[in-house]
Amino acid sequence: MGHEVRAMCSAIVHRGPDDEGLYLGSGVGLGMRRLSIIDLDSGRQPVRNEDGSVWVVFNGEIYNFRELVIRLRARGHRFYTRSDTETIVHLYEEYGDRCVDHMRGMFAFALWDEKKRRLLLARDRLGIKPLYYADVGGRLLFGSEIKALLELQEVERRLNWDAVAHCLSYLVTPPNESAIAGVHKLPPAHLMTASADRPPAVSRYWDLHFEPDYGKTEKQFIEGLREHLEESVCLHLISDVPLGAFLSGGIDSSSVVASAARQKTEPLKTFSIGFAEQEFNELGAARRVAEAFHTDHHELVLQPDILERLDHLAWHLDEPFGDSSAIATYMVSQMAAQHVKVVLSGDGGDELFAGYDKYVVEQRERSRAPLPAPARKMLAFISRAMPEGMRGRNFLRHASRTGFERYLDASTFFRREELRRLFEPEIFAMLSPEPDPGRGAEPDGLEGRHWLTRLQYLDIQRYLPLDILTKVDRMSMAHSIETRVPLLDHKLVEFAATIPPEMQMRNGTTKYILKRAMRGILPDEIINRPKHGFAVPLRYWFRNRLSNYARELLLSAPSRRRGVFNQQYVEKILHLHEKGRDFDLQLWTLISFELWSRAILDRGARTEVAA
Repeated sequence: MGHEVRAMCSAIVHRGPDDEGLYLGSGVGLGMRRLSIIDLDSGRQPVRNEDGSVWVVFNGEIYNFRELVIRLRARGHRFYTRSDTETIVHLYEEYGDRCVDHMRGMFAFALWDEKKRRLLLARDRLGIKPLYYADVGGRLLFGSEIKALLELQEVERRLNWDAVAHCLSYLVTPPNESAIAGVHKLPPAHLMTASADRPPAVSRYWDLHFEPDYGKTEKQFIEGLREHLEESVCLHLISDVPLGAFLSGGIDSSSVVASAARQKTEPLKTFSIGFAEQEFNELGAARRVAEAFHTDHHELVLQPDILERLDHLAWHLDEPFGDSSAIATYMVSQMAAQHVKVVLSGDGGDELFAGYDKYVVEQRERSRAPLPAPARKMLAFISRAMPEGMRGRNFLRHASRTGFERYLDASTFFRREELRRLFEPEIFAMLSPEPDPGRGAEPDGLEGRHWLTRLQYLDIQRYLPLDILTKVDRMSMAHSIETRVPLLDHKLVEFAATIPPEMQMRNGTTKYILKRAMRGILPDEIINRPKHGFAVPLRYWFRNRLSNYARELLLSAPSRRRGVFNQQYVEKILHLHEKGRDFDLQLWTLISFELWSRAILDRGARTEVAA
């Protein structure tokens, strides 16, 4: 078993280049690669309890570990390290599986109880850190990335076609599945327990409950948010290695930078990325924030000369991934890694404080009187009859829908009828009747709640962990740096869930409370500037310097031999995009799938593509 665990660790050296540790017992093997952040000298993993009956391997940070150490020592526990990892084994001794209730942080860990012959897997509340598993041939396998599991022969490189279809439709694979058949994600805020006499069991240990507090004034919410943000950033600054921050110039990252810069004694290092295409360039705003808080600022203008890096990027993404901003995240992480080992990011603010423009669109569409059902059926019929790529087709289809289904339609790319044309017939025949039946359902337990609350909850459950946090984790760990997200401290998240939706978005102003809280702290032009998504100008690149690349890759001999996609339909998408229709995300998702297939399925998991 030892050689298998070492092979799994070797596949993820980039996640922990500083050290390797193993625990091998009767019927169990734990291994980890360490990125040393806290307690550089004595914090080696796996970590044990006093008598060596409980062992843990851990990826992440427990930000309240100092408070926990004091509490646990008072209850008689003895510590042999100064690391946050050791708190986990002692919390488990005190509270069993409910040890997770006492942790503030980002984590994925595996804990072995030798006396009970029992394994506990856990993932943090918001899904900041990843955890995959597979139950194959009576063995439970797990790791931070799929590549680790693929080192074992019993995990076949066989595609999960429903997950692939989900990725093509929504840019990401499903919450519980991966692109590899039989390999699953442990969802955020879930535990898994397993032992020799019981099959693995998965259970949720935390959920976000939106409970608007209408008894508080606007001023109280503003003051409370400032306090929670300051406390969370203070905890996230704990590090024994150099630390910096990503700075986009938006209010979320700027708020984190403002708080961190005011709490640090030396200038905070900040990192920004921009583009020659001014429509996508935010370097000016980031520079304004850096100047206001006297940061040690670094920036990079990204050009479409990244072809030699795309194979490497696809290998690190671990699955097909349709969000092209992964390219920018990869590059800004590479720049940051030259200076620091830990970075703060502002991810999570759009979901917590209702910052997405799509919420404004939904509010506007809900203000209109709904079309009668016969009219909506007619619009749906007309849209289906229109040629693909014809202007107005998507608008009519969108107008034919209502409520939750209409909201989801705006973020769906290859739809069912388009998947039928995209896949070769024998591949499409292997799909379930509906690749993701739960995609169009209202969030459980929120019936009757305000529409904005329901959409925020949906995005926190799906878009945030599956897209945003996945992208940030994989692209930063590709360069062996740790990304921390202070806005997703669960105490701050729970506070945000008490803000009434009428205050989250007021008179069309998104992030109303956050903006009020940062007034007087951030420059007014940063608070007042329109929102810019962290997007890459793919539609320009694909029509200019990358046009031949996309065509040559997607219509290449290896792609044809793969036998997955109808090449005539792919050629049609390329043609429509070249003629001015926006299929940039669809094309990037197809490119991502092909590059991932070459890097992972064809080459093998451990063979990292040279940068």
